[in-house]
Amino acid sequence: MALHVVLVEPEIPPNTGNISRTCAATGCVLHLVKPLGFSIDDRTLKRAGLDYWPYLELEVHESFDEFLEKYAGRRMWLSTTKGKMLYNEPEYRDEDMFLFGRETAGLPRPFIHENIEKAIRIPMSEDTRLRSFNLSNSVAIVLFEALRQLGFPKLQ
Repeated sequence: MALHVVLVEPEIPPNTGNISRTCAATGCVLHLVKPLGFSIDDRTLKRAGLDYWPYLELEVHESFDEFLEKYAGRRMWLSTTKGKMLYNEPEYRDEDMFLFGRETAGLPRPFIHENIEKAIRIPMSEDTRLRSFNLSNSVAIVLFEALRQLGFPKLQ
């Protein structure tokens, strides 16, 4: 039993480090989709993840197309400011995948439009609608709602 966090082309090492720590602490799988804006060996990335790296289930994908081909047919939720549904509305299930785009551009717009029925968003003030929450905060918000719905499996 595991949820999956998918970072599509992440750019900022500390965000990915924080997310890796969250995934390790919750038993979730982390997927990194290249190109990455940093090296996985980056000191900043490892420092942000502290000593959690040995406990992280990590998959690295060479491209978004490769990831989509490998996981075709899986339930995927797109976290985007373009989402029509609030993140707490869907009924999440074990093995759901949560996709997050790069910090400066989000997920590819054509992909969002093709899958708009699976696009979720975190509510924000109209004054900040052109921007979004920090990536690691967004992952934590969405992930913990899914974990809550599932009864916090294997967590104490």
